[in-house]
Amino acid sequence: MKKATLAAFALICSHFLSAQQSTAQQPAPQQPAQPAADPQAPYLRFPTIPPFHLLKLDSTTYLTKDDIKKHHAAIVMFFSPDCDHCKHQTESILAMSKEFKDIEIVMATYQPFEELKDFNTHYRLFEHPNFKLGRDEKFFLAPFYKIRNLPYLALYDKKGDLITTFEGTQKAETLLTAFKQNEKEKNGKEK
Repeated sequence: MKKATLAAFALICSHFLSAQQSTAQQPAPQQPAQPAADPQAPYLRFPTIPPFHLLKLDSTTYLTKDDIKKHHAAIVMFFSPDCDHCKHQTESILAMSKEFKDIEIVMATYQPFEELKDFNTHYRLFEHPNFKLGRDEKFFLAPFYKIRNLPYLALYDKKGDLITTFEGTQKAETLLTAFKQNEKEKNGKEK
């Protein structure tokens, strides 16, 4: 009986050790900074500012892409007012508001209208004319971008062409760098 128990124990230990070795030899999978984009996502087939229709804070008029100042870069940010990551993203941008003053920031949510109003009041976004908020009542943006994580940020150049997208909180510097890099590339191609 003792020999059978010891043999079983030895078998279990050898199996455990071999499993540990094979796991140790395999590198940990790298997480991409961005999820792989679905090539059929509408925003990739139509890489310009989308034809959104967002209910403004006055609850009677609508914000559309025509409300974005011409010849200004833009960010379309889909968020939730109760999302901590979205709050951190907003705080990060506001902390560098001078650097973002020439970038139109469209913040859209599908959450209840009162939450959007409270978010606007809490962050005093009404003090920043480049911030435009609205409720995506028809739930257009989430399927357009195939959003999986919040906040979702789509960056557009001064001509309204897509630069890149981000899912999840990004440093404000990362966003500014994407705009600057795009500008540098465009200027290099024009020469």
